[in-house]
Amino acid sequence: MLPPPLRGWLGLVAVLAVLPVVVLGVMYSGHGESGTVDRWFIQPTDDSVRQPWRGVALATDFLAEPAGAALLIVAAVAGCLLLRRPRTAVFAVLATGLAVVAATLLKSLVGRTIHGPDNLSYPSGHAAFLTAFALVAALFAAGRLGLGRTAGLLLVLAAAVVAGVAMGWAQVALGAHYPTDILGGWCTALAVVPVTALLVDRVADRVADSGPWKHR
Repeated sequence: MLPPPLRGWLGLVAVLAVLPVVVLGVMYSGHGESGTVDRWFIQPTDDSVRQPWRGVALATDFLAEPAGAALLIVAAVAGCLLLRRPRTAVFAVLATGLAVVAATLLKSLVGRTIHGPDNLSYPSGHAAFLTAFALVAALFAAGRLGLGRTAGLLLVLAAAVVAGVAMGWAQVALGAHYPTDILGGWCTALAVVPVTALLVDRVADRVADSGPWKHR
């Protein structure tokens, strides 16, 4: 799941992504309001989006809600199994699931809130999920197309940026997250997905050597 030409670079990306997650988590630990960086973009406690863009934002938000996320994962797994790519199916479930779990654990640890003490916000689980899903799709495409290091890396990073920006815009426009929450969720996915890909590859290779999995 982690094409050899991309392993070194995406490993570096994963390591570097941990830094902003930690720094922002420390900066906003226990906070319940927007910070200076957040106010450069928008006052995120205001529900500022209007129709028809509100509908677009809600539709984007739905993709990372439990029902929407489940639909995406089921569709991805079904497609992988039809293409005889069980390793990719396992990777899709694990990578997105671990990204959301990591974001959820960090929320409890950091304790940043929005709209009251019961709404933990940092990092954004929505941004983490959609970015992770986009990374899984891009890594699959890069491997399937046999892309080299430069083209593969550009595809993977572009997919991550598009997913992060789309979900980030929706969450901030709907007043559900601060902009720095989105950055934290985006970086969480960047840190989790390459590591998950490497682990899936190692375990699957061992299983394949023993016979059951002959296809990726």
